[in-house]
Amino acid sequence: MASGALRFSTQPTSSPPARQAEPIPPDLRYQTLIGQPNWQQLPIEVQRRFSKNLTSGKSTIYIGHVTNLAISRLGWMLAQALRIIGAPLPISRATGGLSVVTVTNDPATGGQIWTRLYLDATGAPQIIQSRKCFLGPTGLEEHVRAGIGMSLSITVENGALVFRSQDYFWRWGRLRLTIPKVLTLGRMTVTHKAVTSESFLFTLDLDHQVFGSLVHQEALFESEMA
Repeated sequence: MASGALRFSTQPTSSPPARQAEPIPPDLRYQTLIGQPNWQQLPIEVQRRFSKNLTSGKSTIYIGHVTNLAISRLGWMLAQALRIIGAPLPISRATGGLSVVTVTNDPATGGQIWTRLYLDATGAPQIIQSRKCFLGPTGLEEHVRAGIGMSLSITVENGALVFRSQDYFWRWGRLRLTIPKVLTLGRMTVTHKAVTSESFLFTLDLDHQVFGSLVHQEALFESEMA
Protein backbone atom coordinates (compact mmCIF):
# COMPACT_ATOMS: atom_id res chain seq x y z
CA MET A 1 0.00 0.00 0.00
CA ALA A 2 1.36 3.34 -0.97
CA SER A 3 2.50 5.75 1.69
CA GLY A 4 -0.26 8.19 2.71
CA ALA A 5 -3.10 5.80 1.71
CA LEU A 6 -6.20 5.86 3.85
CA ARG A 7 -6.56 3.08 6.40
CA PHE A 8 -10.00 1.79 7.54
CA SER A 9 -10.46 -0.04 10.83
CA THR A 10 -12.70 -3.10 10.85
CA GLN A 11 -12.96 -3.21 14.65
CA PRO A 12 -16.33 -2.02 16.06
CA THR A 13 -16.36 1.30 17.87
CA SER A 14 -17.20 0.85 21.54
CA SER A 15 -20.26 2.77 22.81
CA PRO A 16 -20.19 4.53 26.13
CA PRO A 17 -22.04 2.61 28.83
CA ALA A 18 -25.73 3.50 29.12
CA ARG A 19 -26.36 5.89 31.96
CA GLN A 20 -28.75 4.44 34.48
CA ALA A 21 -31.59 6.65 35.64
CA GLU A 22 -31.19 7.77 39.19
CA PRO A 23 -33.84 6.33 41.53
CA ILE A 24 -36.59 8.73 42.57
CA PRO A 25 -36.34 9.41 46.31
CA PRO A 26 -39.41 8.57 48.40
CA ASP A 27 -41.80 11.26 49.61
CA LEU A 28 -41.23 11.39 53.36
CA ARG A 29 -43.86 13.97 54.30
CA TYR A 30 -46.50 11.56 55.61
CA GLN A 31 -43.81 9.62 57.45
CA THR A 32 -42.54 12.83 59.05
CA LEU A 33 -46.02 13.80 60.24
CA ILE A 34 -46.64 10.38 61.75
CA GLY A 35 -43.21 9.84 63.27
CA GLN A 36 -40.84 6.99 62.59
CA PRO A 37 -41.99 4.63 65.42
CA ASN A 38 -45.64 4.86 64.31
CA TRP A 39 -44.71 4.63 60.63
CA GLN A 40 -43.00 1.28 61.27
CA GLN A 41 -46.30 -0.10 62.60
CA LEU A 42 -47.88 0.24 59.14
CA PRO A 43 -47.81 -2.68 56.69
CA ILE A 44 -45.10 -2.26 54.06
CA GLU A 45 -47.67 -1.80 51.29
CA VAL A 46 -49.31 1.12 53.12
CA GLN A 47 -45.89 2.67 53.64
CA ARG A 48 -45.19 2.30 49.92
CA ARG A 49 -48.47 3.94 48.86
CA PHE A 50 -47.97 6.96 51.10
CA SER A 51 -44.32 7.49 50.24
CA LYS A 52 -44.67 7.56 46.46
CA ASN A 53 -42.94 10.55 44.93
CA LEU A 54 -45.30 11.96 42.28
CA THR A 55 -43.28 15.07 41.43
CA SER A 56 -42.01 13.47 38.20
CA GLY A 57 -45.48 13.83 36.72
CA LYS A 58 -46.65 10.27 37.33
CA SER A 59 -50.03 9.40 38.79
CA THR A 60 -51.30 6.49 40.82
CA ILE A 61 -54.71 4.98 40.14
CA TYR A 62 -56.63 2.70 42.52
CA ILE A 63 -59.66 0.74 41.28
CA GLY A 64 -62.31 -0.82 43.50
CA HIS A 65 -65.98 -0.68 44.43
CA VAL A 66 -68.21 0.63 47.20
CA THR A 67 -69.03 -2.21 49.61
CA ASN A 68 -71.04 -0.45 52.30
CA LEU A 69 -72.83 2.88 52.52
CA ALA A 70 -75.13 4.26 55.21
CA ILE A 71 -76.42 7.85 55.15
CA SER A 72 -78.86 9.33 57.62
CA ARG A 73 -81.65 11.60 56.41
CA LEU A 74 -79.74 14.65 57.64
CA GLY A 75 -76.52 13.32 56.08
CA TRP A 76 -78.26 12.88 52.72
CA MET A 77 -79.65 16.44 52.83
CA LEU A 78 -76.22 17.75 53.75
CA ALA A 79 -74.57 15.82 50.90
CA GLN A 80 -76.99 17.36 48.39
CA ALA A 81 -76.42 20.87 49.77
CA LEU A 82 -72.65 20.46 49.50
CA ARG A 83 -72.84 19.96 45.74
CA ILE A 84 -72.14 23.69 45.58
CA ILE A 85 -68.56 23.08 46.77
CA GLY A 86 -67.91 19.98 44.67
CA ALA A 87 -70.07 17.32 46.38
CA PRO A 88 -67.43 15.99 48.79
CA LEU A 89 -69.91 13.52 50.38
CA PRO A 90 -71.73 10.59 48.71
CA ILE A 91 -74.85 11.81 46.91
CA SER A 92 -76.29 8.32 46.36
CA ARG A 93 -77.11 5.47 48.76
CA ALA A 94 -76.19 2.82 46.17
CA THR A 95 -73.46 0.23 46.83
CA GLY A 96 -71.54 -2.08 44.51
CA GLY A 97 -70.64 0.67 42.07
CA LEU A 98 -67.19 1.20 40.60
CA SER A 99 -64.80 3.47 42.48
CA VAL A 100 -61.61 4.93 40.97
CA VAL A 101 -59.16 7.12 42.89
CA THR A 102 -56.37 9.02 41.12
CA VAL A 103 -53.53 10.72 43.02
CA THR A 104 -51.34 13.25 41.20
CA ASN A 105 -48.83 15.92 42.13
CA ASP A 106 -50.18 19.44 42.59
CA PRO A 107 -47.62 21.83 41.05
CA ALA A 108 -49.48 24.87 42.43
CA THR A 109 -49.05 23.96 46.12
CA GLY A 110 -46.52 21.12 46.11
CA GLY A 111 -49.19 18.90 47.63
CA GLN A 112 -51.36 16.24 46.01
CA ILE A 113 -54.58 16.25 43.99
CA TRP A 114 -56.97 13.43 44.88
CA THR A 115 -59.72 12.71 42.34
CA ARG A 116 -62.41 10.19 43.31
CA LEU A 117 -64.87 8.75 40.80
CA TYR A 118 -67.94 6.83 41.96
CA LEU A 119 -70.53 5.17 39.72
CA ASP A 120 -73.92 4.28 41.17
CA ALA A 121 -76.18 1.43 40.06
CA THR A 122 -77.43 3.47 37.09
CA GLY A 123 -73.90 4.31 35.94
CA ALA A 124 -74.26 7.98 36.89
CA PRO A 125 -70.82 9.37 37.86
CA GLN A 126 -69.91 11.43 40.88
CA ILE A 127 -66.49 13.08 40.76
CA ILE A 128 -64.93 14.47 43.94
CA GLN A 129 -61.70 16.44 43.70
CA SER A 130 -59.68 17.78 46.62
CA ARG A 131 -56.17 18.97 47.36
CA LYS A 132 -54.04 17.67 50.20
CA CYS A 133 -51.61 20.41 51.24
CA PHE A 134 -48.83 20.06 53.79
CA LEU A 135 -49.78 23.27 55.59
CA GLY A 136 -51.50 24.58 58.67
CA PRO A 137 -51.37 23.88 62.40
CA THR A 138 -51.40 20.08 61.99
CA GLY A 139 -49.12 20.05 58.93
CA LEU A 140 -51.84 18.63 56.68
CA GLU A 141 -54.94 20.24 55.16
CA GLU A 142 -57.53 19.08 52.65
CA HIS A 143 -59.11 21.71 50.41
CA VAL A 144 -62.27 21.52 48.28
CA ARG A 145 -63.94 24.31 46.33
CA ALA A 146 -64.82 27.86 47.37
CA GLY A 147 -61.89 28.06 49.78
CA ILE A 148 -63.37 25.48 52.19
CA GLY A 149 -60.94 23.10 53.85
CA MET A 150 -60.16 21.15 56.99
CA SER A 151 -57.05 20.57 59.06
CA LEU A 152 -56.23 16.89 59.46
CA SER A 153 -54.43 14.93 62.12
CA ILE A 154 -52.85 11.66 61.03
CA THR A 155 -52.28 8.67 63.30
CA VAL A 156 -51.66 4.93 63.16
CA GLU A 157 -54.28 2.77 64.89
CA ASN A 158 -54.29 -1.03 64.82
CA GLY A 159 -52.04 -1.03 61.77
CA ALA A 160 -54.30 1.38 59.84
CA LEU A 161 -53.64 4.95 58.74
CA VAL A 162 -56.28 7.30 60.18
CA PHE A 163 -57.00 10.91 59.13
CA ARG A 164 -59.26 13.02 61.39
CA SER A 165 -60.57 16.53 60.91
CA GLN A 166 -59.44 18.95 63.62
CA ASP A 167 -61.15 22.09 62.34
CA TYR A 168 -62.84 23.51 59.27
CA PHE A 169 -61.89 26.81 57.72
CA TRP A 170 -62.45 29.24 54.88
CA ARG A 171 -59.35 30.52 53.10
CA TRP A 172 -59.00 33.40 50.69
CA GLY A 173 -55.41 34.15 49.78
CA ARG A 174 -53.55 34.64 53.05
CA LEU A 175 -56.78 35.08 55.00
CA ARG A 176 -57.78 31.96 56.96
CA LEU A 177 -60.93 31.97 59.10
CA THR A 178 -61.77 29.01 61.33
CA ILE A 179 -65.44 27.99 61.13
CA PRO A 180 -67.09 27.63 64.58
CA LYS A 181 -67.71 23.99 65.50
CA VAL A 182 -71.45 24.54 65.94
CA LEU A 183 -71.63 25.45 62.23
CA THR A 184 -69.59 22.49 60.96
CA LEU A 185 -70.49 19.06 59.63
CA GLY A 186 -69.02 17.20 62.59
CA ARG A 187 -65.84 15.15 62.73
CA MET A 188 -64.62 13.52 59.52
CA THR A 189 -62.57 10.32 59.88
CA VAL A 190 -60.93 8.55 56.93
CA THR A 191 -59.19 5.21 57.41
CA HIS A 192 -56.81 3.39 55.05
CA LYS A 193 -56.44 -0.24 56.18
CA ALA A 194 -54.57 -3.01 54.37
CA VAL A 195 -56.65 -6.13 53.66
CA THR A 196 -54.07 -8.13 51.72
CA SER A 197 -50.65 -7.23 50.32
CA GLU A 198 -52.42 -5.81 47.25
CA SER A 199 -55.79 -4.55 48.50
CA PHE A 200 -56.98 -2.04 51.06
CA LEU A 201 -60.22 -0.80 52.62
CA PHE A 202 -61.09 2.90 52.50
CA THR A 203 -63.57 4.00 55.19
CA LEU A 204 -65.16 7.44 55.55
CA ASP A 205 -67.16 8.42 58.64
CA LEU A 206 -68.86 11.72 59.37
CA ASP A 207 -70.14 12.00 62.94
CA HIS A 208 -71.99 14.98 64.33
CA GLN A 209 -71.66 15.90 68.00
CA VAL A 210 -75.47 16.10 68.36
CA PHE A 211 -77.00 14.04 65.52
CA GLY A 212 -74.57 11.11 65.60
CA SER A 213 -73.49 9.24 62.48
CA LEU A 214 -74.35 11.09 59.27
CA VAL A 215 -72.30 9.13 56.74
CA HIS A 216 -70.51 5.78 56.80
CA GLN A 217 -68.90 4.64 53.54
CA GLU A 218 -66.59 1.71 52.79
CA ALA A 219 -64.83 0.97 49.50
CA LEU A 220 -62.52 -1.97 48.77
CA PHE A 221 -59.66 -1.28 46.33
CA GLU A 222 -58.03 -4.34 44.76
CA SER A 223 -56.19 -2.96 41.70
CA GLU A 224 -53.41 -0.39 41.45
CA MET A 225 -51.83 1.21 38.40
CA ALA A 226 -48.77 3.44 38.71
